[in-house]
Amino acid sequence: MLPLVLTLLFWCAFGLLLLGLAQRARLWHNGRPARVAWSGLLAIPKRYFVDLHHVVAREPFIARSHVAVAGGAVLAILVIAINYGLALYSPLLDRVLLAASALMLTGSALMAWRRRAPPTRLSRGPWMRLPFTLAVFACGAGLAAWWAPASGQAPAFIVIALLVIGGAELALGIGAGGPMKHAVAGLLHLAFHPRPERFSGKRSTDLKPLQLSRGDYGVAKPADFAWNRLLSFDACVQCGKCEAACPALAAGQPLNPKKLIQDLVAGLASKSDAAYAGTPYPGKPVGQHRGAPHQAIVPGLIDADTIWSCTTCRACVQECPMLIEHVDAIVDLRREQTMVQGAVPGKGAQALENLRHTDTVGGYPKAVRYHWAIDLNVPTLATGQEIEWLLIAGEGAFDMRYQRALRALVRVLQHAGVRFAVLGEAELDSGDLARRLGDEATFQKLAQGNIALLDGLQFKHIVTPDPHVFHCLKNEYPVLGGRYDVWHHSQLLAQLFQQQRIRLKDAPPAAPLTYHDPCYLGRYNGELEAPRAVLRALGISVREMERSRERGRCCGGGGGAPFTDIPGTTRIPDIRIADARATGAETVAVACPNCTGMLEGVVGPRPEVMELAELVAQRLGD
Repeated sequence: MLPLVLTLLFWCAFGLLLLGLAQRARLWHNGRPARVAWSGLLAIPKRYFVDLHHVVAREPFIARSHVAVAGGAVLAILVIAINYGLALYSPLLDRVLLAASALMLTGSALMAWRRRAPPTRLSRGPWMRLPFTLAVFACGAGLAAWWAPASGQAPAFIVIALLVIGGAELALGIGAGGPMKHAVAGLLHLAFHPRPERFSGKRSTDLKPLQLSRGDYGVAKPADFAWNRLLSFDACVQCGKCEAACPALAAGQPLNPKKLIQDLVAGLASKSDAAYAGTPYPGKPVGQHRGAPHQAIVPGLIDADTIWSCTTCRACVQECPMLIEHVDAIVDLRREQTMVQGAVPGKGAQALENLRHTDTVGGYPKAVRYHWAIDLNVPTLATGQEIEWLLIAGEGAFDMRYQRALRALVRVLQHAGVRFAVLGEAELDSGDLARRLGDEATFQKLAQGNIALLDGLQFKHIVTPDPHVFHCLKNEYPVLGGRYDVWHHSQLLAQLFQQQRIRLKDAPPAAPLTYHDPCYLGRYNGELEAPRAVLRALGISVREMERSRERGRCCGGGGGAPFTDIPGTTRIPDIRIADARATGAETVAVACPNCTGMLEGVVGPRPEVMELAELVAQRLGD
């Protein structure tokens, strides 16, 4: 009798699951069409066990717990489907089910233990019950495996009750928007990820261009996202790893990446944010925002200052175990606000106006970009000439503080016998700021102007000390036709040391130093070793900050944040300098003009801020 009831229960649960999936799919269908490879369905196991668990494994306890509960659940459901769904009633499969249930119960117990005093980043609400409902299902499946072969009658009601309670969490979760919707949505998200190149070993951090000629001006409402992006939002497990990494939230600005994703989920389902049970946006109460698939996101669902608080540092993306692309969503929202609404806050609007009319952020004459090099005999590359290295200084060339770093770099290159030249007044802004502030039209205009200029010149490599310029030219120009061999100056300096082309004078032991990883060099481009190799070549021992390398904390200078200037309770660079002070270092080495400006802007006692090229230049020998 019990085996037959289990067969009926399985097919009822399977039907409810399909209905819930269909209901959720109708919501995803509101989104724009997107090209996906259906072969991604076959890639799910690899992407789950390798790519996803590569992130989860950063917390070994959670990784082991997740393997136990998820692995046990998948195996248990698979065995139930085969043994009871197909009415095989095999005692051998029952023993496999018993083992799977024990594994799932162990994982559920570990999750429940963690939820006794959960970290503040974890959402509460329905997520607090999840370990227990999963444990109930595991107990029901285990008891079924134990008693079903004997066709026991007395405990049948208990088994059925446990399976109904636990199975409801699984079968109804996706359609009702419960915690378990992440299981199905997460697997489909891995199959149809908006950046499938992430799974082929490629670093995918470039923003994708809009088809402006087709009227694509960003995202105004949830339905403006591609359907697979809406699917990706449903994959969120509300673990809060993104919020723990977010510099804007740490500074008390009105942004929490987790809540932003959950707000988009609520808007997709025509709900408010009242059910959200996690960390709110600082200074903003929960329950006062509502949305719908075809209603404007800003300001009904999300306030404008939330999307303008983001520094685009990608710390949230780096930490997300479900591989959600938060920054892409924020920039798409900014694009509509900028190009359609004209609603850029702070000094951002003036910066964009300057870029449109002068091709510089500060509105400077382009002819003065390289005035700092007038006494250094730096050649300007002209048509018909050929050079090995083309130095592109970027917007930092207009800043008097960063001009010291540029002069130091020129002295080092000349000392090492590097054949290089600059663009002079022909150089345009790379377009990084325009793109991050949502002005895709201005970015594409600037990029196409630079590409036309560069394609008419003869050089082998480009070198720049600005990670934002480095990222733009290396990763975002190729889709527009500009393909160049682009180096960050730390990479060239490291190579020059390796080739023994830099001679150093003797010096006393250096004072303690720490190195700040620029987001657009480390996290965006994976270049972590070159700056450290330069420091080692100088005989400097680096005291690493607690948050360093790919998990380094943002300086607050990216994404146009210094221009939009959304207030918080503190400043992001103040937090980063506190990280540096904790190491006891007397100097912070930097490799980015934005980082230099932000960290030197911290008032009060702080370590000295020195650019990488400056550290090398002051040690040059004969």
